[in-house]
Amino acid sequence: MSPGERTYIGGDDPADGVQREDARVPHPQAEVVRVPNAKIALSTASVYPERTPDAFELAARLGYDGVEIMVGQDPVSQDVEVLERLRDHYELPILAVHAPCLLVTQRVWGRDPWAKLERARDAAQRLGAETVVVHPPFRWQRDYARDFEVGLARMREETDIVFAVENMFPLRARGNEVVPYAPDWNPVDHDFPQVTLDLSHTAVSGSDAMEMAAKLGDRLAHLHLADGSGITNKDEHLVPGRGNQPCAQMLERLANAGYGGLIVLEINTRKAVGRTERIDDLAEALAFARLHFAASSAKR
Repeated sequence: MSPGERTYIGGDDPADGVQREDARVPHPQAEVVRVPNAKIALSTASVYPERTPDAFELAARLGYDGVEIMVGQDPVSQDVEVLERLRDHYELPILAVHAPCLLVTQRVWGRDPWAKLERARDAAQRLGAETVVVHPPFRWQRDYARDFEVGLARMREETDIVFAVENMFPLRARGNEVVPYAPDWNPVDHDFPQVTLDLSHTAVSGSDAMEMAAKLGDRLAHLHLADGSGITNKDEHLVPGRGNQPCAQMLERLANAGYGGLIVLEINTRKAVGRTERIDDLAEALAFARLHFAASSAKR
């Protein structure tokens, strides 16, 4: 059993389960459930239209293991000193930084995409985060796109920070498909040592998320856990279990593989009717992740 791994032993009745530090001699009819060490974090984007400080408050209240900072238009998300104070006040680690790669954040931290990544790296180092999430370049960022793979390789040599390139999706309208990313929206077949797999994005692209995970293997370093219906062109970021993506199967697969990356709930709660419903959605998402992120093997 790996250090810190939690093991539960029980029979048919969950009430009979006993948590033990050493489960090498289970009951013959027991099922051994091993919960790997990967942390479950809340993306600060998940509380929008509330703001970054609210994400810290709710993540701490609900029992998340930490947060991922979505660097966006909220000034707090851009200010490392304020983020340090929030981290220390709520005693909640910042586990990842999502670089400002969206269309709506093209001016955040300047317009030079490499300067943005360097600043995200510096912020991650100062905040104690291990991962920077980055999107593939837009096609009109020609110089950046041309040097993207080589540039990321250079940056990896300069730091221990992981740069995890996220899968995106093509845009479809009136029967036409446009790919706004270069070299592609799908990082699986490109030379990126670490990748972020987003299950809302697989819904939009019509991708087989389980197949993508299998192809990525150990390169899957970061998971954005959310759901999608796959019946619209919208990036829905539903609470896991409310769409048709294999969220539960993905978590179980990763647990069985001993996944040690980060699981980040990146859901859309902007349509929540009030704060109570938003909190319920965030709590449901965390409960779903904790329930399914377990590797089990029946002992008979």
